[in-house]
Amino acid sequence: MADNTSSEPEKSGGDAIPRVKSEKELKKERQKQEKLEKFKAKQEKLQKQQEAKKEGEPKKKEPVKERVKITYDVPTEPGQKKDVSGAMPDAYSPHYVEAAWYDWWEKSGYFNPEYGEKDCKKVAYEDKFIIVIPPPNVTGSLHIGHALTSAVQDALVRWNRMNGKTTLWNPGCDHAGIATQVVVEKTIKRENNLTRHDLGRDKFVEKVWEWKKEKGDRIYHQLKKLGGSYDWTRPCFTMDPKLYRAVTEAFIRLHDDGYIYRSVRLVNWSCTLNSAISDIEVDKKELTGRTMLPVPGYKDKIEFGVLVSFAYPVEDSDEEIIVATTRIETMLGDTGVAVHPNDDRYKHLHGKFVKHPFVDRRLPIVCDDFVDMSFGTGAVKITPAHDHNDYEVGVRHNMPFITIIDDKGNITQDCGQFSGMKRFDARKAVLEALKEKKLYRETKENPMVVPICSRSKDVIEPLLKPQWYVKMKEMSDDAVECVRSGELKIIPELYKKTWYNWLENNRDWCISRQLWWGHRIPAYFVTIDDPSIPPGEDADDKFWVCGRTEEEAMKNATARFNVSADKITLKQDEDVLDTWFSSGLFPFSIFGWPDQTPELEAFYPGTLLETGHDILFFWVARMVMMGRKLLGKLPFKEVFLHAMVRDAHGRKMSKSLGNVIDPLDVIYGISLQDLHKKLENSNLDPKEVDKAKAGQKQDYPSGIPECGSDALRFALCAYTGQGRDINLDVLRVQGYRFFCNKLWNATKFALSALGDGFKPNPTSELTGKEKEMDLWILSRLSLAIQTTNKGFTEYDFPTATTSCYNFWLYELCDWYLEYMKPIIYEGGEEEKAVTRNVLYTCLDAGLRLLHPFMPFVTEELFQRLPRRRSCDPESICITAYPKVEECPFRNVALEEDVDFIQNVVKCLRSIRADYGLTNKNKADVYLKCMDQKTANTLQPYSAMIQVMTNSSHVTLGEGLDVPEGCAMQTVSNKCETHLMLKGIIDISKEITKLEGKKDKLITSLKRLEETIAKPDYKSKVPENVQTQNSEKMTEINAEIDRLATALATLAKLQ
Repeated sequence: MADNTSSEPEKSGGDAIPRVKSEKELKKERQKQEKLEKFKAKQEKLQKQQEAKKEGEPKKKEPVKERVKITYDVPTEPGQKKDVSGAMPDAYSPHYVEAAWYDWWEKSGYFNPEYGEKDCKKVAYEDKFIIVIPPPNVTGSLHIGHALTSAVQDALVRWNRMNGKTTLWNPGCDHAGIATQVVVEKTIKRENNLTRHDLGRDKFVEKVWEWKKEKGDRIYHQLKKLGGSYDWTRPCFTMDPKLYRAVTEAFIRLHDDGYIYRSVRLVNWSCTLNSAISDIEVDKKELTGRTMLPVPGYKDKIEFGVLVSFAYPVEDSDEEIIVATTRIETMLGDTGVAVHPNDDRYKHLHGKFVKHPFVDRRLPIVCDDFVDMSFGTGAVKITPAHDHNDYEVGVRHNMPFITIIDDKGNITQDCGQFSGMKRFDARKAVLEALKEKKLYRETKENPMVVPICSRSKDVIEPLLKPQWYVKMKEMSDDAVECVRSGELKIIPELYKKTWYNWLENNRDWCISRQLWWGHRIPAYFVTIDDPSIPPGEDADDKFWVCGRTEEEAMKNATARFNVSADKITLKQDEDVLDTWFSSGLFPFSIFGWPDQTPELEAFYPGTLLETGHDILFFWVARMVMMGRKLLGKLPFKEVFLHAMVRDAHGRKMSKSLGNVIDPLDVIYGISLQDLHKKLENSNLDPKEVDKAKAGQKQDYPSGIPECGSDALRFALCAYTGQGRDINLDVLRVQGYRFFCNKLWNATKFALSALGDGFKPNPTSELTGKEKEMDLWILSRLSLAIQTTNKGFTEYDFPTATTSCYNFWLYELCDWYLEYMKPIIYEGGEEEKAVTRNVLYTCLDAGLRLLHPFMPFVTEELFQRLPRRRSCDPESICITAYPKVEECPFRNVALEEDVDFIQNVVKCLRSIRADYGLTNKNKADVYLKCMDQKTANTLQPYSAMIQVMTNSSHVTLGEGLDVPEGCAMQTVSNKCETHLMLKGIIDISKEITKLEGKKDKLITSLKRLEETIAKPDYKSKVPENVQTQNSEKMTEINAEIDRLATALATLAKLQ
């Protein structure tokens, strides 16, 4: 620190008493001041001139003083234990605290289930906690949703490990077929201006593997920085040979058992990707009416959200039937018109035909119960090859299935004048042609849902395709029964209804994907060079054989067709399997299935599956069905579904909105400029980059502050209320970083209070010499332990985190540490020893309590505590979690007494605040009790009340005669607090100050009242703003009343 004192006593700042200055010196100072004023005026003039310059000239930025980052600089080999022998830094620094610990935990084997040389096969199922990661897609880096999953799962894993269970948390990544292929295709297009077809399949797959290596390593790096206690001796990737083999085996077994079959059905087709996609990859965009939407491959936006009516002429008649559609181009593929059998308007037309205006086609008028007579005209056009509902009608009435849109989204060649047109160009052309033929009737707005491909943003086209399907009925019924019987538990229970609804109405699962990246389907089409055997159709299951190898497939083909191998040609299916197929095998494929490995025996079935509720059907249900079908066992006994993370405004996380957050940016902090750079280097469209930048600027004008992993994890777990979406505000994460700082400072003070030579008692048992506040803090610790454990058991993370937070912040820091300071500084040795042991118990148990949520800071602080016994575990992560049996100190009656004392202290602090008393103003306190029982309750705490209220003296008693000059607040009907103000404050000055405050509040209140009194207030002002205004009025009125009371008290004292 700089020394600004002077050895010359006459100079300002010296240690001696300053002398009176001469007139000459004063004149010199005046001249100096005048020069200074002139200089300031000149500077202001220059500044105005600079501001008046043309706008294009760049402004000079003021240099920003950066806060010095505290770092851990002790040379430490990776895996070596961190050196904590030095002094604690003055302030908490995530960068310092989170250094070195993870490598040490990993190298020490604490995360391995075999730690301590256990034979996991011999450990009883109920003594194990087995969980697999929901494998993140290897498409880039993790976002904040993954961080939530990691935080919740690691809290559970660490809690179970500390409770003595053999734990395994298996890490891994998913190859994410379609998502990864899209990202890599965009990358090679941007960097090399090449398509995957330019490269060819093999070269393109090589490129994807390069991408996987780079991105997979980054994902594992992120998981480690988040503190996840995964077993890194077992990471798995869904395209690893071990898992690839399991996928092949599963397909063959299910095909051989008749659960996988080949069929031509409607699929969700992305014309841009040229592939079928799963339901989870389809975004359902809801429109309220006419809307123009951008579609890839079209310069102009396309109209959606309208219902077009047109007429079909009835054959051999002057009549017509009017039908309506939201996709007018599909009328080119119409093969019928349906009416309800009970609709009197059309009974005379049953069995007749209408004529197609553009192609030579007769369309039968059929009767079907699915038609809603009250909707529109009660007649429905049927396009079986391009609509899911129409498909079912087509099957029932044996209608032709005519595909009129090809894989690339163009109209097929058998559609007359429209052939070769792009589908949405045909939309306009068909409408115009109908008008020319005078068959157009009207267009009106119509609310609708448009299916959008989440990967390509293209509009999904239902197309008929020969694909592989899994029969779902039997497996779905079994999965439903598992939950109904209680064998499988879903938490929160509200998702059981979703489970039943989906599985009871489950269609067969299309598992074919027209991609190059993924598990190649182990099925081969058979062509036979034998005129006696007719050639097979692609959709005919009979002409497809499966095999683990091509040799095995050939053997199966020769056996099936009873011909020699030289007459058979095999061609493997070009398609790959849906990513969810391999993901459904993850809980057992990672342990070596189909081989009966020791790992499979030890770790299957698992204990829990924890994930987001959005993939309940797509992943969780399929794991259950695959596990039951292929191994005869559930893969886990419980499913806990956490909420979805949204931004602070409640919006879904989206790259184009700029609100997708990399957890490392929250851990380390990042400037707005660097956030923008990330967008510029992404695969986002340039237009979307600008939109995303604007979103980032709005949400993070100063960037994201450094919060650290512990604060991020704690915030995410604290947010996780069951069944609710999470609106994540980064500022709240920063709030928990401040909590870490509080922990740091509290422990630093506590360690100094314990002293260098402190050795804790061997157990936390009471000595019998503890005072009321000692017993109170131990009682609150016992409650925190009970509540936190209950929170973990019930997956109630907000309760568990709140319990830890309240104990540390509001009970240990705010009350006990303040109470014990006089004892540590001035008490007797025996009193100090008792207090130190109580303090140690609170620190030791409190850090262990917090550890599952905040692993780094708790390990750092735990390592600085002395141990009760030399044989205690070396790391907090393998130390026992606190149990109530260890701290059986709960005393509800004592807590009620201390709660009363705390209210007394709060009342006195409130009086001091009302009258502007500072720490220098020590006032006398008088506690007037209405009965002796209340006085007896207060008496043991009088010294504490004096310390906590910065008072000079505390007097209490039943019916106490309180001297004049005091301000009063009532604690309860049994006690009044009085604080002596006379002689302490300048009463007239205080009255002026309080009256000024009161006047300002009255002005604010009048403004609010005028706003609320406006006639259109209720209709124009949003409901949430009305609520805020109402709450503000209540607060202002309460403050005015409080000031009025204070002014009345001061008036009496004048």
